Amino acid sequence: MKKLFLTSSFEDVAHRLPEFAGQAMAGKVVTFIPTANVSQKNHSYVLAAKKAFEVLGLIVDELEVSTASSVDIKRKLEENDYIYVSGGNTFFLRQELAITGADRLIIEQVNQGKLYIGESAGSVITSPDIAYISAMDSIKKAPLLTSTQGLKLVDFYTLPHYNSAPFEADAETIITDYGHKVNLKPISNAQIITVLGDKVTII
Repeated sequence: MKKLFLTSSFEDVAHRLPEFAGQAMAGKVVTFIPTANVSQKNHSYVLAAKKAFEVLGLIVDELEVSTASSVDIKRKLEENDYIYVSGGNTFFLRQELAITGADRLIIEQVNQGKLYIGESAGSVITSPDIAYISAMDSIKKAPLLTSTQGLKLVDFYTLPHYNSAPFEADAETIITDYGHKVNLKPISNAQIITVLGDKVTII
């Protein structure tokens, strides 16, 4: 059964993760993928997410997909308990997941029931397609991207940072441009979308 915990700002909602996971998390290992943030100038939210996991008692095993070996990518995604994908540039993230084949491994693991935790770009990437996020992320940062197809882990389109600074205007633009075309689910930095099998809940 699929289990996804999709957020805009993980540090703001991390305290809700143990209840959703439904198990003791202390000592569990999370594959921590910061790849979307590589092309960004602000790294504070990645550091905050690491701290939030550590506060929960998890062991953070970083996997920077764009520089990791195929052996490490496969081992960490398959052997660790959870998968976390950070915020940053969604298009760069999609490019690197495709180039390395990490996308197929993530899809496989999530379909087998491994808990997936997404933050911002890490939530957007689970959608059927990521073109809708172009008002918030620059596609120019992914010159090798050949398709905007998402991971298709969910059938909706997460819109992070709704009514949250500094992305208010970008979010409204996306709603105007895509709200009538796709199933957008806007969430603020204080909200979560949980997916448990076929049940989708906004908290």
